[in-house]
Amino acid sequence: MFSKNKIKEPLGDRMLLIVIYIALTAVMLVVLYPLLYIFSSSLSSPSAIVSGKVWLFPVDFSIKAYASIFRSTQLMMGYYNTIIYTVVGTLINVVFTVLLAFPLAQRTFPARKIIMIFMMITLFFDGGLIPTYLLVKNLHMLDTRWALWLPGALSIFQVIVARTFFQTSIPEELAEAARMDGCRDSRFLVSIVLPLSKPILAVMTLMYAVGHWNAYFDALIYLRSENLFPLQYVLRNVLLLNAADPEMLANTAQKLRDQGFEQALKYALIVVACIPVLIMYPFVQKHFVKGVMIGSLKG
Repeated sequence: MFSKNKIKEPLGDRMLLIVIYIALTAVMLVVLYPLLYIFSSSLSSPSAIVSGKVWLFPVDFSIKAYASIFRSTQLMMGYYNTIIYTVVGTLINVVFTVLLAFPLAQRTFPARKIIMIFMMITLFFDGGLIPTYLLVKNLHMLDTRWALWLPGALSIFQVIVARTFFQTSIPEELAEAARMDGCRDSRFLVSIVLPLSKPILAVMTLMYAVGHWNAYFDALIYLRSENLFPLQYVLRNVLLLNAADPEMLANTAQKLRDQGFEQALKYALIVVACIPVLIMYPFVQKHFVKGVMIGSLKG
């Protein structure tokens, strides 16, 4: 019988680890509690919200706020528009980013350094809101969906991260072997590079999708038609301007309104707006962490 001697960690290291765990737990509680409070309030009665009875769990369980939300034509239209903006916009972003990052990652591309310099300049300087608005206007994209897609078709930061990933994760020997077999660059990109780039594609998809889902400022500037407003624009009007859709308050007793039914609606709207992103993240989490580390620390 041989006894295994475990190496004891120094007391200082153990104390530091305990402090780190305590700090991380405190940060988790600080971040988690507002989310739990909003969710509990959205499932509580208006009178319980106004009286301050809601602290951690729902009080006087009620789903009237959610029922009123899904009766709202304005909100459902905003949901539909946001899904369209997110899906199409993310697709445009990822395609443009890959098409720009892939040639910049090739050492045989002669103009890549000059292009990178010009791209880096745009990280520090831009034309400003008024020139951008005039450009969108002259392109006849005002009050159209294209105004929310094309001006932000790609992010230079994401291009740099994707280029770094291609340089560090795709061996040059693989490209040389493919060219010797008669494989064109386009075929090499689609058939070899993209299947090997799932981590960085997951990162870009999540980043771009969250950006589109939470965007409202561009809609505020470029859109005028209510049937084009995204969900976050509608949510902003409800939360900041108290411009609740009358359909959400329809068939609701005046007493409930006076006791804080609109407040319950606001909490329910926040939950409804956050659910799709929370559902999407677990599916890309595995690739997300790996992609962020590879794309940001190497190169």
